[in-house]
Amino acid sequence: MEQKKKPFNKGGRKPKLDPRTHRYSLNLDDVENAKFLAFYDQSGYKVKAHFIKNCIFGKSFKVLRIDKSKVDYYIQLSQLFSQFRSIGILYNQTVKELHSNFAEKKALALLYKLEQYTVELVKTNQQIIALTKQFEASYKEEGVISAEK
Repeated sequence: MEQKKKPFNKGGRKPKLDPRTHRYSLNLDDVENAKFLAFYDQSGYKVKAHFIKNCIFGKSFKVLRIDKSKVDYYIQLSQLFSQFRSIGILYNQTVKELHSNFAEKKALALLYKLEQYTVELVKTNQQIIALTKQFEASYKEEGVISAEK
């Protein structure tokens, strides 16, 4: 009787398909090290090797900073947007009530006042849009840093 030979299994971890076998070393002075650590802290990476690799191969990295004033601005902008929506709904209801409950001359006089307030709201809305565009532009500029600075 012939016994089937089982393949020899030496155990352990399976080898990786693409092992990282090449290693490099560099030396930095105190000033360079402080600059490197500042960039590393701002980058948000957890591993310094990943940060260095991305810097060497020219990939840009984003710095995420939470600015309390910008968060407050965003919250207030969201609240203002919801108020604008409610004003639009109330505006429609008001116009319907004016036409159904008042005489034509009285309704037109009240609509004229309402129209003036609406023009003021539109001007305010345009200012808000301009400020928001400035906010977005400054946010996009601050979001990316480079090691060349």
